[in-house]
Amino acid sequence: MRRRHWGLLMSFALGVLLPTALAVLYLTFVSEDQYASTVGFTVRREEGSDVAAGLLGGLAQFTGTGASSESDILYEFIQSQEIVEAIDARVDLRSIYARYWPGDPVFALNPSGSIEDLLSYWQRMVRISYDQGTRMIELRVLAFSPEEARKVATEIVAESQKMINDLNTAARQDVMRYANEDLDVALVRLKSSREAMTQFRTRTQIVDPESDIQGRMGVLNNLQQQLAEVLIEYDLLLLQTENADDPRLAQSKRRIGVIRERIAAERETFATASDEVGEINENYPKLIAEYESLSVDRQYAEEAYRLALAAVDIARAEASRQSLYLAAYIRPTLPETSEFPQQFVFSALIALFLSLAWAIIALGYYSIRDRR
Repeated sequence: MRRRHWGLLMSFALGVLLPTALAVLYLTFVSEDQYASTVGFTVRREEGSDVAAGLLGGLAQFTGTGASSESDILYEFIQSQEIVEAIDARVDLRSIYARYWPGDPVFALNPSGSIEDLLSYWQRMVRISYDQGTRMIELRVLAFSPEEARKVATEIVAESQKMINDLNTAARQDVMRYANEDLDVALVRLKSSREAMTQFRTRTQIVDPESDIQGRMGVLNNLQQQLAEVLIEYDLLLLQTENADDPRLAQSKRRIGVIRERIAAERETFATASDEVGEINENYPKLIAEYESLSVDRQYAEEAYRLALAAVDIARAEASRQSLYLAAYIRPTLPETSEFPQQFVFSALIALFLSLAWAIIALGYYSIRDRR
């Protein structure tokens, strides 16, 4: 063997074998056993909630189409600083994970670290698996004792349930607020339409133009019937008398003339309303058109108000029950055997990466030397 061969062997021993041996010794004799508690849950939506929410129309948009968005929110929440602070305030995570500090500086938590350090350590000890297809979340919570692992897992479930309850509360408040706002708008519109109808009736002195037209038509029909009777009487008088100066003929002519003038006047009122209709002269067809427009507005406002009341009732019924809930399909388990740290896996990975690094450095060194 040449000198360079001994150099390679020495570098391999110092760069690969020695660190791997130290890692194996640390994992075997220094690192503390860690236990994993498994818990699995998903976010479920109460059946029938979507049907009732669909009756609310636009008010149901805030609820989404399923529990997918809530599962995504919960997935991010479990990895957030908020849940770490909440659980730390109840069970003191620093005392749980810093128990073996500084004896096990690699796997134990430094108790003097900041909240960001605690969050980083939390993301190492709480291993989350999320299936976006089934919306199922599964956690493996690590701790230095079985009881503490299950305790932390239980706290995660409790905090997740609290998060879902907060989402429920926010949804209830939103749907009630939107429903009440729509009801207020519908009420204002209904009041405005009724006030407009009252002002029209006060101005025109007409309660219902349709009834007014029927009354006018009744008067006109009565006048035409009277005119027909008078004309018949006049024709009979002509047959009964030969005297053209008969006063009865003159009286019949006057009656005929008066009735015809009255009929003409009544027909004229259908085109132009006289002072009998209101305080000022107005076009009667325009009054009818205005009344029809006001009547349509009032009917629309009444229907909108009825729908708004129904929406408030549905929203109140939805708010009275919990539409979202956390369904745990795996409750926090109590482990009996320590699974971590995985000495063989860690040792093999360390040896592999150190060997790759040593090979790259050695090849690079000889490549540069040969170029010289």
